[in-house]
Amino acid sequence: MSESGQTWGREFKAHPAEAHPVREWVGIRLDHPDAPQVANELFASVMATGTETVEMTLSTAGPRIRVTAAGSVGLSLLHSHGPGFSIVSGLSVTSGVNSDGQGLWAELTTKDET
Repeated sequence: MSESGQTWGREFKAHPAEAHPVREWVGIRLDHPDAPQVANELFASVMATGTETVEMTLSTAGPRIRVTAAGSVGLSLLHSHGPGFSIVSGLSVTSGVNSDGQGLWAELTTKDET
């Protein structure tokens, strides 16, 4: 399978009303049933830091999908390993905190690659 892929990015206001548009935006771009839920949990965690906006980035490469949510405020342990962490962990192959400590990411794979 080819390793070429695509990347999309979009900034959302850090407000609970934006969670639905985040899920819709992800669902339109990624053909993975768990991607909208993972994106929602990442968005909610970053939003809870008090940042004004959340930058969502979606990237594909071959069978891999990476969903990233980043803000402008450092994540506390609660934000990076809070209630949504178990959902993200259960639905993704791997996940973590961005190197600057202000965002979260999760990697998914197509079902036939897990």
